[in-house]
Amino acid sequence: MARQATQDKRTTTKIHDQTLLRGEGGELHQTRAGDTPVLTTAQGAPVADDQNSLKAGTPGPSLIEDFHFREKIFHFDHERIPERVVHARGYGAHGYFETYESLADYTRADIFQRAGEKTPAFVRFSTVAGSEGSADLARDVRGFAVKLYTKEGNWDIVGNNIPVFFVQDAIKFPDVIHSVKPEADRGFPQAQSAHDTFWDFISLTPESMHMIMWVMSDRTIPRSFRFMEGFGVHTFRFLNARDESTFVKFLWKPKLGLQSVVWNEAVKINGADPDFHRRDLWEAVKSGNFPEWELCVQLFDQAFADSFDFDVLDPTKLIPEEILPPRPVGRLVLDRMPDNFFAETEQVAFMTQNVPPGIDFSNDPLLQGRNFSYLDTQLKRLGSPNFTHLPINAPKCPFAHFQQDGHMAMRNPVGRANYQPNSLGEGPREDPAQGARSFREPIEGPKARLRPESFADHYSQARQFFNSQTGPEQKHIAMALTFELSKCENPVIRERMVAHLLNIDEALGATVADRIGLETLPKPADAAVAPRDDLPPSPALSIIQNGPPSFAGRKVGVLVSNGCDGKLLKALQMAIEKEGATVELIAPKVSGVVTADGTQLPAKHMIDGGPSVLFDAVALILSKEGAQMLAKEAAARDFVADAFAHCKFIAYSPEADPLFEKAGLEPDADEGLVPLDGAASIATFVQSCRKLRLWAREAAVKL
Repeated sequence: MARQATQDKRTTTKIHDQTLLRGEGGELHQTRAGDTPVLTTAQGAPVADDQNSLKAGTPGPSLIEDFHFREKIFHFDHERIPERVVHARGYGAHGYFETYESLADYTRADIFQRAGEKTPAFVRFSTVAGSEGSADLARDVRGFAVKLYTKEGNWDIVGNNIPVFFVQDAIKFPDVIHSVKPEADRGFPQAQSAHDTFWDFISLTPESMHMIMWVMSDRTIPRSFRFMEGFGVHTFRFLNARDESTFVKFLWKPKLGLQSVVWNEAVKINGADPDFHRRDLWEAVKSGNFPEWELCVQLFDQAFADSFDFDVLDPTKLIPEEILPPRPVGRLVLDRMPDNFFAETEQVAFMTQNVPPGIDFSNDPLLQGRNFSYLDTQLKRLGSPNFTHLPINAPKCPFAHFQQDGHMAMRNPVGRANYQPNSLGEGPREDPAQGARSFREPIEGPKARLRPESFADHYSQARQFFNSQTGPEQKHIAMALTFELSKCENPVIRERMVAHLLNIDEALGATVADRIGLETLPKPADAAVAPRDDLPPSPALSIIQNGPPSFAGRKVGVLVSNGCDGKLLKALQMAIEKEGATVELIAPKVSGVVTADGTQLPAKHMIDGGPSVLFDAVALILSKEGAQMLAKEAAARDFVADAFAHCKFIAYSPEADPLFEKAGLEPDADEGLVPLDGAASIATFVQSCRKLRLWAREAAVKL
């Protein structure tokens, strides 16, 4: 697809009390109204364009002379100490990456030269918007950052669990984050996007519509780090020994399949255990159930890029897996937790510009800006240019340079000459053959702040994503949008957002409009490029259609009481563990119970501290007296009612009837309630659990 510079043809749009100019790229430019001040740099220089960074050609690489972008991103990177500006709440683990096969035809990156070779790795998962002390189950994008300690330097794949992003140009990154962070005048809300400033920005930024569909989906409330995908987001390049280029996108696929929670469940998990994701990863690694992902690549050439429906340099777009199937090239295994959280997980520094020879960049303007920004971020956060001396950040291969001194220097060059060239025969020298080289891409075009016309379609892939979801998933997106927009106090923002939704799916827009109480539907938002309706659904975009092959890695909570059937409990526990899942007992007291045969069993949780939201499925193995006693406990009634409402599979012994009755349920309400009376019924329950949820129940529950 030819990429032509957007011409200065603009339409005006009146929104609330502002006049906005819309370029052909779809971006909105605010014009001054009345006594509105002129936007300037910190030095007072008026700014002509705050939407696009300066580039050489369109779309060309970003230019270092762009003083406005440099100042804006510099100040943004230094806003907060000591936690990260974004991705403050994180959790990490050590492991290794094992290469499946040589990719020497595509790249000379050392990590991809030898099949079976293992490379040390450190991975940090995170939420984006919340502070370090926020809860794990906030609706938010999840960071998925991988540091690979290769033999030719560190390689950081600094990605998310979503393959696209909110904005197309890094100059807008401070704005989207400012909008989603706590509002500046009040300091709340924390770790959530359901407020006016976020949706004000989004509703004025059509390029965000694809990302918004992902953010409002269940992708942003994952059940576990272990059950989510990771994406490098951008298009990169592989360079082989002949300096031939192949475009590449990076994807991490969890071996245990995809899984998320429902919103009502997420809210309750945050109350019951705000460290839910951290605890899950810790317990999995410590128990030897090491999480695994496959690294997959989408490889393509310039001819594919030119023929694809969308610009591969646009970070708000993806390449559907059905069009370009991902190729597995290695596996990532996490097998060791940090010895010290601060020294490793908090001090680890990821930077997109950390690449070994054989990995190169594209002209994606968001990637170009990230490459420019991250060094500032680490300097501000870690306080010294010597942050690479910290063990978690230091390469594990030999390295040599002339950088010296500075705050907290832990190593310095040895010898007389700390410069080069020198004739004293000291110090390292460059190696044109082994060193990193950039792809020799010809650059043409004027120096300008523009976006290519090929970036201008903001709705078609958003529509494709929505159409690729199953019925329950589409319902969850509508519910999420309704909840979020209901928290906006300004009705203009709500109406403006519905106008965008009508361009994605008319029924979705109408549903949300009805639920938030709009009396009349607004006109669909002006679109720089008319949304397409011919993009086929992509099943790979659905969580439900990409669930686990088994119940392995999941957790069953078994509510027990004194006098329960110990043999039945043991048989159930053995069957679940054979499946690769784990069992945790919940009892009236954390000291445990005594079974009918006199066996003392300790509990993991007492009923008040072990709600069913913490588990993937539940079972009730009770005595008649125990069920009658628990039926009087609100926590026990909620245990059953919530499990049912969240569409989980529930196994039960016949004595549990009183608890079902008090919870307002019939024991034979649906096929997801499995009575336990022997080995066959236990097998039926375990087999049912592989589906994770009985989604047919959701319509009746109406959470």
